[in-house]
Amino acid sequence: MIDRETAPRPPAAEWQIYRAASEPHDGIEMLPPPPPWRRFDGGPALRFDPDAYPTPAAFAVRARSYEADEETVNLVNAAIRLRRPLLVTGKPGMGKSTLAHSIAYELRLGPVLSWPVTSRSTLGEALYRYDAIGRLGAGYEHRDGADAPPIGRYLTLGPLGTALLPWERPRVLLVDELDKSDVDLPNNLLHVFEEGQYEILELTRLPESESDVRVLSADGLQVPIHRGRVTCRAFPIVVITNNAEREFPPPFLRRCIRVDIPAPRPEALTRIVAGYFSGEHAADAADLIREFIGLREHADLATDQLLNAIYLVAGADAAPPSMRETLKTALLRELSTGM
Repeated sequence: MIDRETAPRPPAAEWQIYRAASEPHDGIEMLPPPPPWRRFDGGPALRFDPDAYPTPAAFAVRARSYEADEETVNLVNAAIRLRRPLLVTGKPGMGKSTLAHSIAYELRLGPVLSWPVTSRSTLGEALYRYDAIGRLGAGYEHRDGADAPPIGRYLTLGPLGTALLPWERPRVLLVDELDKSDVDLPNNLLHVFEEGQYEILELTRLPESESDVRVLSADGLQVPIHRGRVTCRAFPIVVITNNAEREFPPPFLRRCIRVDIPAPRPEALTRIVAGYFSGEHAADAADLIREFIGLREHADLATDQLLNAIYLVAGADAAPPSMRETLKTALLRELSTGM
């Protein structure tokens, strides 16, 4: 038996698969096998070439400029190693959703699969969509005996359904603002996250001769489905954002790694701004950063408000001097007042 007190531990740099670095790397290749209770055996394995689907420029800039504190980095790595979802809580504008893009960009896992949640969102739509009316119309057009298009043409996987395909490398799934959902949705997600699989009922009912069907993934790839069952191979890196507008049930919380995103410190704000703007207007930007920090002590403000103010007041596309004070006041207005 291993003595837990004397067993060698990997250095922090090696333990951290994700480091909140500004440049992509293949550190995901160093990820060890999952715990026995989080192993999945989906197949056949699917390969995703991130170079064939580059991250959109705007998201790449956000990912490179993202600042994460040490606690956040450690908890992200804990979730990656345990194959558990991250529940990221913080005020609007603190970079919760950008964390998902930072992970995907740094670890070269392709574009983020995004599921923006609303009060009408359902688990089914996040898994897949079936165009029954389109298939019925196709059957009517081919009633003369000609072969109708295959059923796979009328099935499209959603972001969650795509993330759970048997990828060799994990995909990154962003479940954005889950606290806006219907009260039952978090519990509905539990089974899928625990089992790492789901069924496409329309395919499970097909005869044996149609056991293998190709369907369209959320990012436009044709992928094979066998007997209507999808089981993941590498559990996706799931980032669930939450604006703390409501409580989640304990069974859901205990299956997540919880992260609280704090407001960026002054030095982090300076680095974030430097990632977006050149040094040409550094002095004006520094004044705005100091003013923003002062306002933030007494008001609810988001980092993107500061970026907008710098862009229009001190950036390359700055407004005329006569307008700047009015614009700055409008852009740095407190969020919680709603006025």
